[in-house]
Amino acid sequence: MGKLTIRGHKASRGRAEGEALVARKPFEFRHVDHQTGVVTLPGHELEGQSVKDKIMVYPHGCGPTTEEWSLYVMRKSGVAPKGVINMATYVCSTIGAILADIPMVYGFDENILAIIKNGDHIIIDGDKGIVQIEKKK
Repeated sequence: MGKLTIRGHKASRGRAEGEALVARKPFEFRHVDHQTGVVTLPGHELEGQSVKDKIMVYPHGCGPTTEEWSLYVMRKSGVAPKGVINMATYVCSTIGAILADIPMVYGFDENILAIIKNGDHIIIDGDKGIVQIEKKK
């Protein structure tokens, strides 16, 4: 299978590519250790996994306004994701992605959570609002 291209909405500029890390439930970066990049939320499907250099795919952010500084601190510590893909926008996640200079695209006609799987190779273009998916073999 070749690359599948899906158009969404621009949230944060830039281009990145890497391996998808997918959460089926809403996600907050405050539940990531800001020095290691490992998800620390007990019982979460991503608990114990690293977000470092991944393309994070999840429905939307949730919770308090810690997303802005969480992504920024993770970027400064060298453990941030390369990109963020959401089904719906969440202002705190979007501001965090912009401050941390992490490309982000959201709002797709297709259900990206049904299309993108862990390990798929993703190219995210925040300038154009597109995501390319190459399925894991």
